[in-house]
Amino acid sequence: MKAGVIYAKEDLRYEEMEKPVPKKGEVLIKVKYTGICGSDIPRVNGDACHFFPNVLGHEFSGTIAEVGEGVNKLSVGDRVAGVPLIPCMKCEDCQKGNYSLCKHYSFIGSRRFGSFAEYVAVPEQNAVKFEDTVSFEQGAFFEPATVALHGLLRTPYQGGKRVAILGAGTIGLFVMQWAKIFGAKETVVFDIADERLELGKQLGATAGINTLQENFMGQAMELTNGRGFDYVFETAGNTITMKMAFKLAANKANVCFVGTPTRDLSFTVEEWENMNRKEFTLTGSWMSYSTPFPGKEWELVAHYFKTGDLKFDDSFIFKKIPLSQIAEAFKMYKTPGAVKGKLLIDSEK
Repeated sequence: MKAGVIYAKEDLRYEEMEKPVPKKGEVLIKVKYTGICGSDIPRVNGDACHFFPNVLGHEFSGTIAEVGEGVNKLSVGDRVAGVPLIPCMKCEDCQKGNYSLCKHYSFIGSRRFGSFAEYVAVPEQNAVKFEDTVSFEQGAFFEPATVALHGLLRTPYQGGKRVAILGAGTIGLFVMQWAKIFGAKETVVFDIADERLELGKQLGATAGINTLQENFMGQAMELTNGRGFDYVFETAGNTITMKMAFKLAANKANVCFVGTPTRDLSFTVEEWENMNRKEFTLTGSWMSYSTPFPGKEWELVAHYFKTGDLKFDDSFIFKKIPLSQIAEAFKMYKTPGAVKGKLLIDSEK
């Protein structure tokens, strides 16, 4: 088969390699699309790759091409989305169903060969079936959609409340939609790009606020009659928005950091006192798994993509690039702001 193989920093080659054979309990997936995740970029353009040579890629969709011995829930031809985490199932965290916190896990597309290839072999439980009415493009977005839902579930979420989403990227717009699906009274998206805010409103957000505006905080408070928001989800991993979350939170609010920070963060005493004085609850969110593995996050994405309540917009995809041009795809990320949305790698071209 053909694959994009990483040999060293910025040394990504499109070449022939042996097609994997599914072992006992595994399935072989003929890959259709794989999204380039933000975590893939430092693995190619930086020093974050675990070993060489390696095949990355973990946000993927495709069809079952072969099944190994003992596979009984999936059949050849099934349309599936890939589940990248392979927990050990033995440690204390796994025994409690906290698979995202497993310290002895493997991971498709980083610790074992992934989906920047024509085929990838995975355990049967790491392939989630979806209906014919769900596109392969949507299938490649299962993983980010489950990450968004997991963030919502990290709070004691209840409908009928006001929700703020900081960051209108793919994860943020999925968080907004999940909040709406589960009964939010109002969903307000914050970002610095007007086009992303408009997309958020098209997908169902009550309002969008550009944080580059001078009085954006006044606008936000006016929408809540001065109370602030009952739930605040930070999805950008940005120092500014992480601090902003503390200001937007209402008394007794729930704040969840879904975004992954990339630099050190410090608070002034006044900024930190927001948590003390408002008595809000702050938590984090990591990956997207629950019991029974891979969890309700994956089951609900398949369901709500099928019903259409979880909306998918073509603008989520910045560009589709053939697998043969995968090295060029990663070079695009070296120019700041050049990639606006998700790059999908088409393994059939």
